[in-house]
Parts: sequence; structure tokens; C-alpha cells
Amino acid sequence: MNYPLLIVLLILCAAMVAFIINKPRMDVVGFLVLISLPLLGIIDVKDALAGFSDSSVILIAVLFVIGDGLMRTGIAYRLGDWLVDKAGGSEWRLVACLMLAVATLGSIMSSTGVVAIFIPVVLGVTRRLNIHPARLMMPLSIAALISGMLTLVGTPPNLIADSALRRAGYTGLGFLDFTPIGLIILVVAVAYVLATRRWLAKKSDTSETQSPASQRHNMRDLVEKYGLAGREHRLRIRHDSPFAGKRLLDCTEFRQFDAEVVAIERPGRFVNELINPHGSTQLAAGDMLLVDIPRVLSETVAGTIFSELGLETLPLQGIYFTDQSRQIGMAEVILPPDSSLPGKSILDLGFRTHYRLTLIGLRRGGQALPDDLAKQTLRAGDTLLVIGPWKAIYELQAKIRDFVVLGLPREVEQVVPVPKAAPYALMALLVMVVLMVFSSKIPHMSNVMAALIGCTLMGLVGAVTMDSAYRSINWRVVILIVGMLPIATALQKTGGIDLAVNGLMGAFGNSDPRLFLAALFLVTTLIGLVISNTVTAVLMAPIAISAAQALQVSPYPLAIAVALAASTSFITPVSSPVNMLVYGPGQYRFMDFVKVGLPLSLLVMLICVWMIPLLFPF
Repeated sequence: MNYPLLIVLLILCAAMVAFIINKPRMDVVGFLVLISLPLLGIIDVKDALAGFSDSSVILIAVLFVIGDGLMRTGIAYRLGDWLVDKAGGSEWRLVACLMLAVATLGSIMSSTGVVAIFIPVVLGVTRRLNIHPARLMMPLSIAALISGMLTLVGTPPNLIADSALRRAGYTGLGFLDFTPIGLIILVVAVAYVLATRRWLAKKSDTSETQSPASQRHNMRDLVEKYGLAGREHRLRIRHDSPFAGKRLLDCTEFRQFDAEVVAIERPGRFVNELINPHGSTQLAAGDMLLVDIPRVLSETVAGTIFSELGLETLPLQGIYFTDQSRQIGMAEVILPPDSSLPGKSILDLGFRTHYRLTLIGLRRGGQALPDDLAKQTLRAGDTLLVIGPWKAIYELQAKIRDFVVLGLPREVEQVVPVPKAAPYALMALLVMVVLMVFSSKIPHMSNVMAALIGCTLMGLVGAVTMDSAYRSINWRVVILIVGMLPIATALQKTGGIDLAVNGLMGAFGNSDPRLFLAALFLVTTLIGLVISNTVTAVLMAPIAISAAQALQVSPYPLAIAVALAASTSFITPVSSPVNMLVYGPGQYRFMDFVKVGLPLSLLVMLICVWMIPLLFPF
């Protein structure tokens, strides 16, 4: 009896049971697998630790940093805005648009890279629409896996099958040979996900899974609490305006209706720059002013006043500038009894000068005070609402003698620290994508090198910092992958893979070619549950071609079946890097993947067994 193989299978079964019951957590299981194999003499320490230098592990870690750069520059949120706009408030349209966008992009670049790009986008969308992340994260990974079935370059297994055919003396596969089958699978998968998404978290099931930070109030709550709705105005300075070329301090006309300039939008080469106003800020024609006017002005009166001042009224996208929440924040602060501010008027306080924030609301005794805030005398226990750059709000938290910040709104989670770097981060991302697409034609280039170059460019343009890069990496996912990779080495060394392949040939070698194709697809999918799809394709593609020669049939349907089966990695979170990437953000359990992925895998197998012989006859 092959005792080493038996030990490996027992370890694998134990790991799977732990994954299913979710105890201990998955990265701990991966670590236990990593140390048990060398301790039991199955593999040596070098093979056990090889995952730390594996290119797929490095690629995943680097792509976390790339995703962080997209968040810090606001690109991810803009893509989320586009998805929400296209969805029109409908969750099923959102899922469909997301899957189609991911599959399209993934057909020409690394699916792992696409998932890393979209994870922050999806998280931003779920927070805005109050949707549980589980309802979008698995559709994201499914679409990314199917993207590999659309083109020859969509995933490494396709290229491995193509290479195996060429080495055997056959003509290679074309760029679009996979496309007809992949498109059918994509359509079926979108319909399947829309029908089964109820198996995942409920739309309103956020009480147990959201962090305390995500359960706090948002800026809209503060707007309602202080009665700010209707006070906001967005005005563009015309060329004939008396404000053009003036310092803000000299624009005394604003004082006649107690207007406060909250922020200034200045058109830039690529994006509008948001400027925090102060007295010495010089205004220019074309600047857009975000203005708070406490007095209630009718549209006719307001239009007349603004026109006389050379100001053009612009539409607002959110109540009281909440659409600018990634750069402009709000915070409630309370005056403690030992504060030095009670007894002073807000006008005398010079709040903007000292704190770079605008005071827009005051509550006393549980009631929001009306207009003329500037003339109010502060008292201990007063609650103030301030608005301004998030950085200034953070600094206000340090002034604990005079203020106590009661808490920051939920939008603080979506702060964009470096919006000016967005165009350059986008260029860095484009460089990475181009290098990934053409990696086979560039000497010494690979997906991991392309990602490393993109990450370096992100750092050079200021989209990420060293600290943010380290924080962005999901080390649980990294340890899980590193821990499970030695299983593949152990199965190869103990003959587990050869045993499975020989059993396949013995059972189906003399049967109908279509039945053999189905069996080959099934075995490839099962092997892919514990080994990466790339390694699976490397092992199975030559076997498929040899089997075709033994059966005296065309090798193309069997080679394509292996490539497509290697991408059918929906069943477990450890069967593909993209599943591992979404496992944490989606807050899934192991059985969530089995419940959704197993029926989908069977559907994909049926489609492939039906379509492959039609397009590539035996």
C-alpha cells in the first residue's frame, strides 16, 4: 500500500472538513497543512516553503496593492459610479453589468488582476446601496473565471493547451476558438447567478457582518439632523463676474446674504481640483463655488442675485454636497465643560482661519438653531457641525481640550487621499494591462513582472505609499495559498495524480469519445479543486492529446475540454486565486462556494460536452 499517498489524502480530507465547518479559520488550516507535510516526511522543507516564492502568490499580493492605489485615487469609486448609473437602482442589472464588464476585461488580461481591480469597486457599491458584499463578490469571481473561456489569452490553461498541441505537431489554436463556447457559458452563468443569488446573503442582512464603522450614521443623516437641505448652491464664476481675479477675503458681496464658500472646484487638465477656501484664495473665471446660504431664498431671488454677481447656477448631484464626500467630510463636535470656547461668538472664533473648516450647524438642547449662526455665543455642551477636508477633520480630533469629535460619518471609509494622482494611476494600470496582454511577446515579461512594474509606477506617482501598500495586502489569503500549494507537490510525489489519470484511461479508454470527453472534463475539474488551474492544465493537456491518439480521434476537442475544465473552478474557495481573493471581502463560508459552484460547474460541463464536438468534431 502507498502509505505516503494515504497520509496526503487524509491531510487533504481533514483540511476540506475544516474548510466546511469553518473551524479553525482558513489561513490557520493552510498553515497547519504547510507544517504537517514536511513533519511527516512527505516532502522536504524546501518544497513546503516554495509557495513563498511562487509567482501566483507574489502576483496576488501585488494586485492587492494595485487595488489600493485605485481606491486611494478614486478610480475605483468612479467605476462604481458608472456601474450604479448603468444599473439604475436595480440589483439584477447591477449583477449583469458587473459580470459582463469583468468578463470582457478578463478576456484580454489576467483574471486575477481584474478581480483585484474590481474588489474595491464592488465594496464601494455595496456600501452605497446597502447590499451585502456576498451578493456581488461571488458573481465577480465567476465572471472572472469565465473570462478565461472567451479568448486564447484569457487564462494560462488555454495557452498551455495550445502549446501542447504545437509540441505534438498539430496546428495551434486561434485567438477566438474558445469564444463561441465561452459566450454561451457567460450568458448561462449570468442567468444562473441572477436566479440563485438568493442562496447568498439577503439584501438587508448586514447586521452581523458589517463592521461597527459601517453601521454609523452617514452625511445624509447629518444634513437632515441639522436642517441643511436647500441651503446648498453650486455656482460657476463667469468671465464678467466681479469675483474673477479677486481674493475670497475681498468678495464682500457674499456677506449680504451670509454665504459661506465651503469649497472651490477648479477645472484641471484631467479632473477638477477641489480647493479648501481661505481668505487669500484667489478666485478665477470658471471656478465652481460650493456655497452654503443659511437664508431661505426663492429661486427667483437667488437667480437674480447670482446673475447680478456674474455667477451661473449649476445643478447639484447630491444633497448638501454629499456627492463630494470622498474629499469633503463632515463631523459633529461637542464643547466639553473645560473648553476655552464657551462665551465666544462663532464670528469671533475665526473657525475657518484656525481650523480650516467651515461651521455650518449648531445644536443646543437637542434642537438645531436657525439662521445667524455667526452671531451665536457658544455654550458648554453645544454640538457643532463642521465641513471641510478630511485631513482637517482628522487634525481637529487631536484638539481634545476644546473639542470632542463625536464620531465620523460612514463616508470616511471611502476617502480619496490622493485624487490628483488618479490620471497617473490610470496610466500605471494601463501599462500593467498592456504588458500582461503582450507578455508572451516581450522578453523576460510575465504577469507577475507586469504587476510589479504597475505597482512600482503606482508608488512613483504617489497613488500608494509603503505603509498603505503593506496594509492593503490580505495576509490571510496569502498564507492560505502558501499553505495549500504544497498539497500539489505532495500528490505529484506520492503518485496521486498518476493514479487518477490511469484510472480514467482504464475506465473510459474504450468508450464513446463524447463520454471520454465528459470523463476527462470531470477529472480535470476535480483535480483543479486542490491544484491550481495552470498546474492542472500542464498535467492533463499532454494526457488528453495522448488519449486522442490512442482513440484515433482529433486532439482538439479533448485539449479544449481540458482548458475549459481547468477554468471551471467554482466549487471551492481554494480552487482558484480569484475565489481566494473574494473569500474574505465577501464574508463567505466554504459551503457557500459548494452550494453555488457545484451546480454551475455541472451546467458548464454539459454545455462543453454538447458544444465542443459540434465546433471541433472528433
